[in-house]
Amino acid sequence: MWNEAEIEMYLKEHLNEQRFNHSLRVRDIAVKLAEYYGEDRNKARIAGLVHDAAKNMKDEEIINILEDNGYNIDKIHKRTPNIMHGLAGGIIAKNQMGILDEDVLNSVVYHTTGRKNMSTLEKIIYISDYIEPMRNFPGIFELRELAYKDLDDALLLSFDNTIKYVISRGQLLHYDTIEARNYILFNKM
Repeated sequence: MWNEAEIEMYLKEHLNEQRFNHSLRVRDIAVKLAEYYGEDRNKARIAGLVHDAAKNMKDEEIINILEDNGYNIDKIHKRTPNIMHGLAGGIIAKNQMGILDEDVLNSVVYHTTGRKNMSTLEKIIYISDYIEPMRNFPGIFELRELAYKDLDDALLLSFDNTIKYVISRGQLLHYDTIEARNYILFNKM
């Protein structure tokens, strides 16, 4: 597996400066949340750093990576290619960086949509991406506080915000996001 310096070098070469700095901030928040929730801080560090490894790739490049690795692209991904960068990032993390930890890889893959029955690390990476310090939207301060009180409540609020935003833009909701929200809500009842 690549060390952190090698991963950073890859990211500097493949991401624009803004996205690279975002990845560093997500890494830092992920480590703090991992410490708070008793998770492996090194896994959080790597997953947070790598989560957007494919973010600045063109849609065609992402599709090629997925197809070359036997991924069956579902119809929602075909219509909303911007959310496929997590899937491609997971492939890059495994095949190029040598990251084999399934929890780290799943955290990269599902950081855009979430999914039902997310691991704590997956939740940490999802919410770290959502609340990193440069994010600015109505309710961000409440969400940042909530992330350190109840991770599931923070996820529910972030899913609700995302769903409202996607609907307001007339876009498709991914099944994984709906299932993730329903799974948490059902288990809180």
